[in-house]
Amino acid sequence: MDISQNAPNSSRFQVSNFILMGLPGIHEWQHWLSLPLALIYFLALGANTLIVITVHHEHNLHQPMYQFLSILAIVDIGLATTIMPKILAIFWFDVKAISLPECFTQIYAVHCFISMESGIFLCMAMDRYVAICHPLQYSSIVTEAFVVKATVFMVLRNVLLTIPVPILAAQRHYCSRNEIEHCMCSNPGVTGLACDDITINRFYQLALAWVLGGSDMVLVFISYVLIFRSVLRVNSTEAIVKALSTCSSHLILILFFYTTIVVVSIAHLAGKAVPIFPVLLNVLNIVIPPALNPMVYALRAQELRVGFQRVFGLDKNVSQK
Repeated sequence: MDISQNAPNSSRFQVSNFILMGLPGIHEWQHWLSLPLALIYFLALGANTLIVITVHHEHNLHQPMYQFLSILAIVDIGLATTIMPKILAIFWFDVKAISLPECFTQIYAVHCFISMESGIFLCMAMDRYVAICHPLQYSSIVTEAFVVKATVFMVLRNVLLTIPVPILAAQRHYCSRNEIEHCMCSNPGVTGLACDDITINRFYQLALAWVLGGSDMVLVFISYVLIFRSVLRVNSTEAIVKALSTCSSHLILILFFYTTIVVVSIAHLAGKAVPIFPVLLNVLNIVIPPALNPMVYALRAQELRVGFQRVFGLDKNVSQK
């Protein structure tokens, strides 16, 4: 293993790998956190896989809302799997070294999947907006072709716009330190080790956050303002409750998603005093939503619960909806 700190301080020297130290300040007993993290990870894998299988298996779930949910489940599996195997390897087997290409790939995958999750939440918000505000035109606007086009657009948007993040990180010169006080490769954590100027890296990171996350959040907010305005115009209390119940699961998830992103951002700004907080929050922000998303929908969506029962062969006493 090549540790750059043992090499002479030379501008020509380039480290060959990074060392992920784990959670700052608790290196000695951080392995105890591996059990709850592993349970959350395997729960996320199982629950999201079940959603994908159920939506594919049940024809009555071949609706835009559930198709977007299935895509979100695939994204959640990818997001959690991007970091958790390496984190568990660090905690269980003390495998801390990670090559530069692997590290930059992880940075890219995390950015891509988080941006994709934000984009899918926006697609789901648009779906609910059309369903509630323009119900008569819903079937003609939100079609299967719309789902495909929206998904392809989000994939291309996030794949292309996040490519410069690892490329810019790879162009930096890492000549001295190679120990990262984290259990995953984060763009700020990696580029902070560079020996040359990282202004362009910081600028693009900030611009990307505003262009992707910021625009998605604003559009989701506008969608729900229009939804609530339309719902409050209805005189029937029953109609209001029914309309809000159709988007309650989505609203819960987007509030949690964007709130945690804001909290993690604030924690990074104030993390010098207690560095473990931003690192731990960053990990939890990637692991918990993939486990939370399917559970919220499973609790709130009757059609999905019935679909689960049919997949498991427990539908004998379930009335056909």
